[in-house]
Amino acid sequence: MKRMEIVPSGRERSFSQDELIVSKTDPQGKITYANRVFLRVAGYDERELLGVQHNIIRHPEMPRCVFRFLWDTIGAKREIFAYVLNLCKNGDHYWVFAHVTPSLNDAGEIIGYHSSRRVPERRAIDAIAPVYKSLHAEERKHSSPRQGLEASTGMLLDYLGQRGGDYEQFVFSL
Repeated sequence: MKRMEIVPSGRERSFSQDELIVSKTDPQGKITYANRVFLRVAGYDERELLGVQHNIIRHPEMPRCVFRFLWDTIGAKREIFAYVLNLCKNGDHYWVFAHVTPSLNDAGEIIGYHSSRRVPERRAIDAIAPVYKSLHAEERKHSSPRQGLEASTGMLLDYLGQRGGDYEQFVFSL
């Protein structure tokens, strides 16, 4: 399925504190499994998502540098926790606190990825949203996406350095 151009509506959607959004992908990021909560919250049915790149739910205001950091981490066979702003099929958005892990075969090779997402606390969203807004604004300042990504990555690393930690410490401090 080709990603449609979805216009954000500005409406936030959520899911229950006792629910988990779960998905699995192949090593290239194509969805191989999506649980019912994921389908309901994102507004897709299973046939629309299976075999499609997970970035189908990427919100256009989510900074690319955060995804770079996420992919670099899981590509190095390490788990990551991250706050992510996602986009629903109808243009609504929802925040998640994601835990993404690589799935390895017996030889230690990555055969896919598993992600479990929870509803984040509102105070964490209130803290992370302005940071992400600044990173996204930095990305848009540049004529090339690559330059924007490099600039926002540097900005994120500077921000984390000023706080005296890494992304994981930052995430868990919220």
